[in-house]
Amino acid sequence: MGRHLLAAAVVAADTALLATGYGNVLRLWGVLACALGLALVIALSHRMPVATFTIALGFVVSAGGGYVLLLWTAYQAGRRVVSRAGTAAVVGAALGGLAGRLLVRPPEPRSIPAFVCAYVVFVALPLLVGRYLAQHERLLSALDRNNRRLRRERELLAERERLRERLRIARDMHDSLGHRLSLVTIQASALEVSVPPAQREAVRRLGAAASDAVDELHALLGTLRGEGARSRGTSAIEEVVTEFRSAGLAVTSRRQGEPRALDAEASQAAYRVVEEGLTNASRHAPGRPVTVSLAWEPDGLLVTVVNPVAGQVADGAGHGLTGLDERVRAAGGFLDHRTENGEFRLVAMLPLAAETEGAETPVPGAARTALLGFATAALMFVVLPMSMLVGVA
Repeated sequence: MGRHLLAAAVVAADTALLATGYGNVLRLWGVLACALGLALVIALSHRMPVATFTIALGFVVSAGGGYVLLLWTAYQAGRRVVSRAGTAAVVGAALGGLAGRLLVRPPEPRSIPAFVCAYVVFVALPLLVGRYLAQHERLLSALDRNNRRLRRERELLAERERLRERLRIARDMHDSLGHRLSLVTIQASALEVSVPPAQREAVRRLGAAASDAVDELHALLGTLRGEGARSRGTSAIEEVVTEFRSAGLAVTSRRQGEPRALDAEASQAAYRVVEEGLTNASRHAPGRPVTVSLAWEPDGLLVTVVNPVAGQVADGAGHGLTGLDERVRAAGGFLDHRTENGEFRLVAMLPLAAETEGAETPVPGAARTALLGFATAALMFVVLPMSMLVGVA
């Protein structure tokens, strides 16, 4: 919108100058024709910067007017011409316009300084400023693309390292626990046919438990390898609460605020916090009421699990809370667990999902570039032209 207003101002200014200087020659239709021609040149300056710059130079040389149009087209040429051939054409047009002006209307010796100053203001300065701003924007764009590429490469390297570690853990678990549990299953099957009938049921249950453990281990190894792993997040919290409630735990679920998006890692961490809190409560305070709260804050999700203390210590889950703290920290949040006022309180704060990758990222220095462009435009299109037009028109 601002560009169109500035273009209209250029047309109005040059039309007014032509009407003032050639009012005795141009009639109304002539003024309108000049305004239409100026508007056409400005409209084509974005697609044909060299041609419109040359036309503006020819108009200034032949008619002695159109200085504001020359200012506009020179700036557009400097802004949009990037190739060497285009730059050579622009420089050649500028020198040709200077030579034509000297041949058609040679300046008097005393007016040569004013003539040189006017050419610098209306031709050289807008060309250089447009060139500088164009190069500055291209540099910022290149830096932004490079930052995006480096960010993607860093994420790929981190994901590769995580996958490598998960594969190592999967191999170690398969080599140690998998072989031992398989051996237990085989020994239980062999023992079942050799023990008295009264003990066969117990041995059968032992074999079934070992077989189930092997199946669960294989499922865990598949998860570590990323083979069809089903991640459970905040959407499954109510499900795990229902499971513990069905098992006899007095669980109360509370929600506050409008649910918002979490990334996958933070969502899984929230689910694990609730699962670990309910597991600890059922183990250390059976039969006591438990409260699970999900509070959606402007900058994150606050997960709280509270149950009365019944011989429970702050780290009653052994390594469970330690691993949970590592999981929450990896998701960008923090975990706190403490005993106060006769209650064990497990609290986790998890951040909301970051902006999507497809969203436009503000280019560093864009505001500074816009401010510089505005100040330059004000200087070129208002201050300098108004001070020079009287002497060169």
